[in-house]
Amino acid sequence: MHPETPHLPFLLFLAVAALAAGEAVAGTTLTASPAKLSPSYHQIKIRWSGLPAPDGLDYVAIYSPPSSRDRDFLGYLFLNGSASWRDGHGELSLPRLPNLRAPYQFRLFRWPASEYSYHHIDHDRNPLPHGKHRVAVSGEVSVGDPARPEQVHLAFADAVDEMRVMFLCGDGGKRVVRYGLQKDDEKGWKEVGTEVRTYEQKHMCDWPANSSLAWRDPGFVFDGLMKGLEPGRKYFYKVGSDTGGWSETYSFISRDSEANETNAFLFGDMGTYVPYNTYIRTQFESLSTVKWILRDIEALGDKPAFISHIGDISYARGYSWVWDHFFSQIEPIAANTPYHVCIGNHEYDWPSQPWKPWWATYGKDGGGECGIPYSVKFRMPGNSVLPTGNGGPDTRNLYYSFDSGVVHFVYMSTETNFLQGSDQYNFLKADLEKVNRTRTPFVVFQGHRPMYTSSDETRDAALKQQMLQNLEPLLVTYNVTLALWGHVHRYERFCPMKNFQCVNTSSSFQYPGAPVHLVIGMGGQDWQPIWQPRPDHPDVPIFPQPERSMYRGGVFGYTRLVATREKLTLTYVGNHDGQVHDMVEIFSGQVSSNSSVAEAVDGAKLSTGVSTVRKMPPLYLEIGGSVMFALLLGFGFGFLVRRKKEAAQWTPVKNEES
Repeated sequence: MHPETPHLPFLLFLAVAALAAGEAVAGTTLTASPAKLSPSYHQIKIRWSGLPAPDGLDYVAIYSPPSSRDRDFLGYLFLNGSASWRDGHGELSLPRLPNLRAPYQFRLFRWPASEYSYHHIDHDRNPLPHGKHRVAVSGEVSVGDPARPEQVHLAFADAVDEMRVMFLCGDGGKRVVRYGLQKDDEKGWKEVGTEVRTYEQKHMCDWPANSSLAWRDPGFVFDGLMKGLEPGRKYFYKVGSDTGGWSETYSFISRDSEANETNAFLFGDMGTYVPYNTYIRTQFESLSTVKWILRDIEALGDKPAFISHIGDISYARGYSWVWDHFFSQIEPIAANTPYHVCIGNHEYDWPSQPWKPWWATYGKDGGGECGIPYSVKFRMPGNSVLPTGNGGPDTRNLYYSFDSGVVHFVYMSTETNFLQGSDQYNFLKADLEKVNRTRTPFVVFQGHRPMYTSSDETRDAALKQQMLQNLEPLLVTYNVTLALWGHVHRYERFCPMKNFQCVNTSSSFQYPGAPVHLVIGMGGQDWQPIWQPRPDHPDVPIFPQPERSMYRGGVFGYTRLVATREKLTLTYVGNHDGQVHDMVEIFSGQVSSNSSVAEAVDGAKLSTGVSTVRKMPPLYLEIGGSVMFALLLGFGFGFLVRRKKEAAQWTPVKNEES
């Protein structure tokens, strides 16, 4: 027996004690590269070696800033994601992470199964790591320059000849916006200053948003207003400063008050994808939504468009870095196309908020944010303001409106007072009263929680009743064309309707005197409610589709609006194939003086392969059809032409679900 043997138990004890104390295990290495991600680097490589007795629950946790406590990680990756993990070494890859104004660091931990705890769980009720038994620590990884502008996004401003741009930097020093018509002639560009805002941990109204676990420095939000824009022109711009650095050069098409065409992409409840396990569920499908919208925007070329995201924006739920992921994710579309939002329950709701009637189901969906990040990071037209319950920055971007081409768009807040006599109700009524239907024959109304849905959202029943009582008369009286809602994570199109009664059941018609309601909350959030069950079979999963529901779909996606003075067309595009799954078209009864533009739009395919072939009102169709039939019959081609015409017509599909 060797003389060293009696000391072996003592050495093992020291090793275990060191591990439990969070000290590195000799021989185990953890590296992360590159140490600094330049714009050309799109991945972070995490490598480890020399890990004794590897276990399937060993993990690498992600930190920023590096001074964070072991228990305050952003997220984690299991080592068993590498094929060679059983051999004590391996490699994991992370896509480029957003700039959090501080370096990242990675730490390797053991997680014995005996230490699982269901008192510390994630959004899906799975146990969360506890940040004990640290084995190894990587060097720091810097992503971008904190002084350089990030998270650039546009929005319409109050004046037609203005465009707002917002962006984020790690400090509050001076930043400007430069813009002009000639991309290669920056000397001729105009320059405007910016306003800057931020918020602090003490402004968050409760846990987790105000905890060390979820709070991170949000940086400084800059707000610049480009003015004096010529209508319908392509402008180029960049933001930043000579000392702090500049963004890349972006472009946009300015608004034109005389435009006879409108293009928009609309959805709700999209959320954010975060490429690691974290405290909350994130939305992988949101990546596809952004991808397909980017495709359609590129297909439009130099035609103006905007994006409408009607509530439940990032689903950060108080975990502040999720907002950074969100703005990095949408920047490819939002830096070149105005991005408009309205407030949802996951931005705002918390028991301390000032308006909480007995019938409202406003719980803790906001994760303690109380609308503050939403109000600082976005700035929509108008000046709707509501004090925050805890004395933090005011809640903004509640209700507003603007014209885009031939459509008047109205946004409301379903989370704040909309009853008759409230400031919001008075705004909505006055706004709808003054719409110029000659200039904008169509009106699109948007809010987060739906007035109509056939999903089994029983908790919102009392709220929907208040919306029907207080808001539906406005929509009917002032001839609103479409009412778009989110909150329910599906797509559903109803007939033109008032008081639950259909006034038309076609998918192509002249405006019949009541709005078409659509639920478009299928942007990315993957929690799905069931449909309403049959009253006589409450325990059996039978979900009949009401007659007022024209189409129901469970495919993630978005809607695309194309309008001319004559016709508004709304299509539902699915993420799994990028194709049109449903469509409704509404005629205004007006005739455009620019028929060539209308025909060009109606025939556009926008790379989906689905043509929106122009349809005429019934009287014109009968007259034109009779004349055409007579002419074609004389030439002997009537039969072939009729076959071709029938093949080109769109046939609605009632339900794509099994």
